[in-house]
Amino acid sequence: MRLRALLDTDALGLRLLGGQEELDRTVRGVMTTDLRDPSRYLSGGELVLTGLAWRRDAADSEPFVRLLVQAGVAALAAGEAELGDVPDDLVLACARHRLPLFAVNESVAFATITEHVVRQVSGERAGDLAAVVDRHRRMMTSGPAGGGPDVVLDLLGSDLDLRAWVLSPAGRLVAGPKTAGPVLAVDVCAKLAAEHLAAVRTGRRGPHRVILGGATYSLFPIRSSGRATQAAHAARDVRETVLSDWLLAVEADAGDWAEERLDLLQGVTQLISVERDRRDAARTVRRRLAQEILELVQTGAAPAEIAARLRVAAPVLLPGLGAAPYWQVVVARVEWDGGEIEGGPVTQSLLEEILVDPQATGPEPSDRIAVAHTGDEAIALVPLPAVSSEHDGSESGVLADALLASVREPLAAGLDGDGRVTLGVSAAVHSAEGLRGALEEARHARRVAAARPGRVCAAGHQELASHVLLLPFVPDDVRRAFTARLLDPLREYDRRHRAELIPTLEAFLDCDGSWTRCASRLHLHVNTLRYRVGRIEQLTGRDLSRLEDKLDFFLALRMS
Repeated sequence: MRLRALLDTDALGLRLLGGQEELDRTVRGVMTTDLRDPSRYLSGGELVLTGLAWRRDAADSEPFVRLLVQAGVAALAAGEAELGDVPDDLVLACARHRLPLFAVNESVAFATITEHVVRQVSGERAGDLAAVVDRHRRMMTSGPAGGGPDVVLDLLGSDLDLRAWVLSPAGRLVAGPKTAGPVLAVDVCAKLAAEHLAAVRTGRRGPHRVILGGATYSLFPIRSSGRATQAAHAARDVRETVLSDWLLAVEADAGDWAEERLDLLQGVTQLISVERDRRDAARTVRRRLAQEILELVQTGAAPAEIAARLRVAAPVLLPGLGAAPYWQVVVARVEWDGGEIEGGPVTQSLLEEILVDPQATGPEPSDRIAVAHTGDEAIALVPLPAVSSEHDGSESGVLADALLASVREPLAAGLDGDGRVTLGVSAAVHSAEGLRGALEEARHARRVAAARPGRVCAAGHQELASHVLLLPFVPDDVRRAFTARLLDPLREYDRRHRAELIPTLEAFLDCDGSWTRCASRLHLHVNTLRYRVGRIEQLTGRDLSRLEDKLDFFLALRMS
């Protein structure tokens, strides 16, 4: 479709701010972004929609527009909901680079524009997609008239005789037809997700054909906005997204489909990706709450301050149920060989999926999960409903073994021999005072899991006979003397020479004494790391190759 066609549709609420002479450009797709640099997700020809959250001051507009132009986008549409009028600096930057710029009225949702563009672009190639989307625009709306991806899956069945389901990478059934029809068994969902992840890791182009129980399925990737094309997806390391992208499983063999029908399914995946983005946006508040509570716990804030923040979080995480009498902490880490992939965001997205019961459908069950990430680990704050007075809460809620039982097969396929998922679960605690101990307990449990063989491992608090439970009861004078004897020489040396021996020691122990992993994390040459560790041993008279000395340092750092 042409850019000028967008101005002919009043319902889109678009107002041209510049680029009149460029309106004959062809639009090949649509992307919504608030990233400062979205170029890795662009393949050219897109209408880019932005809410301007990337803009901090006027100087940000020029580099943002330059990146879009270099990626070959067709035009930029800026929403007015955030800042009111579109800033003049953005208008001038677009004019300098001859990039058409539209303003989007604050009353118009980006989903409306996305749906229109996808419908028009795909409709030029295949009338069946236009027929489906035209009749059921409500799938992109909220409230009783909506229905999200379930509605379009019903339409694929009624209009095109296709049975289809949306699955998470962990094999959870996110959406399926609401009308009568077969319900995919949990084990079938897990096998389909595993087959899809294995195909993605080996670089095979979708759709992927799978035969299970005599039925043939075609698996289509569903990527969030900006990753809807193969070219955009190939521009980044597949390990950054393989454990977070949804997939569409269609009970049919797409190998003999005409190009028009393949275009239809690709269009459907783009529409479903809008629902995925909406779901992710809804998690922003819960993620922020988890991050704030985690920072308070880790910095040793007063229990009263943590308790106050928990009271704010509880109604968001447990709507209609009031305060949560118990909380659990789950710590997870995804690590890839080589260490060049940032683990925190990947693990955060994955943990949000893992913590949802695989037999629960739809995105709603994830609305009670708050996951933050710090460094390479993700930390979940899990609220638990009230338990009976006879029970201490320790066996309720999340159990480590059960947590990974149904997702181990697909995750192992996605890790494909060069990644690991390790996870630790704390006991339930009933007060703010207990959260710091629960966090340490979950982290220690994860280290226990990391010491085990296998690509996907978990450990729970029941397996620990740990120092974590003892440290709070060590008298303060003993704690100070113990830590001073081991750490004061290093602190003094760091103060005089800025040698970073304390951070090096922490990283070395956190990497379980692995020279390569620790050097990679600290961005050091291995020889430099060996020099620092040697200096630590010289200053303290300890030997970091001995388990006893490692344990003493570990305890000293935890008590400091």
